[in-house]
Amino acid sequence: MITTSCVNTKKVTYFNNLTDTVVSTPTDGTDPVIQKGDLLSISVSSLSTEVTSIFNAPNTPSVTSNVAGNSLSQAVGYLVSQEGFIDFPMLGRLKAAGFSKEAFKDTIAKELVDKKLLFDPIVTVRYLNFHVTVLGEVNKPGMVIIPNEQGTLLEAIGMAGDITIFGKRDNVLLIRKEEGKRIVRRLDLNSKDILTSPYFNLKSNDVIYVEPDKNKVASVSQGRFLWPAILAAMSFTVVILDHVLN
Repeated sequence: MITTSCVNTKKVTYFNNLTDTVVSTPTDGTDPVIQKGDLLSISVSSLSTEVTSIFNAPNTPSVTSNVAGNSLSQAVGYLVSQEGFIDFPMLGRLKAAGFSKEAFKDTIAKELVDKKLLFDPIVTVRYLNFHVTVLGEVNKPGMVIIPNEQGTLLEAIGMAGDITIFGKRDNVLLIRKEEGKRIVRRLDLNSKDILTSPYFNLKSNDVIYVEPDKNKVASVSQGRFLWPAILAAMSFTVVILDHVLN
């Protein structure tokens, strides 16, 4: 009773030092950049529906059947190659990696107009594989698909079922790949500064790891040695009682 009454709850509470205020969040870099291996949905619309159907053909879902005869829907779209290009109908090879969605759709629209393929086209670019991975002390670890392409750290943790009582909220690890490098950052969810962190807004393929605190590690370690001892003692007691009674 003494030990449980002295537990510090600040370590399991988000934003301990946050009061009623207005926090200015950074806007630079929030628009994700297209990377190698991304799967894009690119749709084109114009007054000429027959011509635009050529450009939208790769977005048509393809359905295949497995050995059991069940229908399987395969991901479709434009895959960015390891060189950073996509193959677009009638425009050929286009550089995609390194551009934001807005910049890339403007590039496609300009190419269509310059080559006199379409007049005043409307181009829409979306990610089909925007996801992050949440591991460690969360209730539902695994890959999290973010449909709106602008997920935050808190949204990803919420979609993973929130951090368990044993998770270290003041030392969350974020791993991000950019320009061939792995960026590793430690983030404190107990502090209000996380709201203005440049890593609060996630990018596709980010990995979030929540470490267990020392209490869980200690309890698991003790359990590995304690339970065999308890079972051995129970077995010994049963043997003694059986011997005495018989």
